[in-house]
Amino acid sequence: MKKIICGAAAFALLATAAVAEPAAPGSVFIKSQTADEYLAKDHLIGIKVKGPDGTIIGDVEDLIVTDGNTVVGIVMGTGGFFSVGEKKVGVQLSALKFEETAGVLSVTLPEATKAAIDAAPAFERAQPKKSLLERAKEKAIELRDKTTTSTQDAVEKAKPALEEAKQKAAEAYEKAKEAATPAYEKAKEAVQGAVDAAKPAETPAPATPAPAPAAPATPAPAPATP
Repeated sequence: MKKIICGAAAFALLATAAVAEPAAPGSVFIKSQTADEYLAKDHLIGIKVKGPDGTIIGDVEDLIVTDGNTVVGIVMGTGGFFSVGEKKVGVQLSALKFEETAGVLSVTLPEATKAAIDAAPAFERAQPKKSLLERAKEKAIELRDKTTTSTQDAVEKAKPALEEAKQKAAEAYEKAKEAATPAYEKAKEAVQGAVDAAKPAETPAPATPAPAPAAPATPAPAPATP
């Protein structure tokens, strides 16, 4: 047996003091899990609870946490078949016995006789369980927020590359423009030369011919002989 975890010590890593003032940045985030810590979802939620004779009587479905972030108990599902007809009971943390052997955690409820479980009241939630529609709406909002954040992050990260690409494109355009100018001028001159060569040679206008001399006057008829 590696160690025995009992009472509130089993959940000490989950119990935190209420925060009265904003925490400093260095005390907000946890970088990694240490060797003496475990994740409830991986190591506790869903674990089988055994009775005093070692038989399985239920499983841990949830934790009961106060508004001061202190774990005071668990919600255990017992009886039923594939959750059909299952009864949920709340169990005090102090009533559970935790043992860890070779890295495997086991939970025992020594007081869990069949008569005690049958007589225990069903656990009542203070608030109704969220419906499938409510959970779907929350998931949609979560995905929307994550997508928006990811898109904004991608745009911000891409801005330097876009600006650099725009600058390089402008420089390439100016260089191409400079390189093309001489060729353009030469082509322009060649076209103008071809146009000039195609024009017909100018010929002088023909001189206006001199007017023809006037015809001699017709002589008068001779007088008649008497």
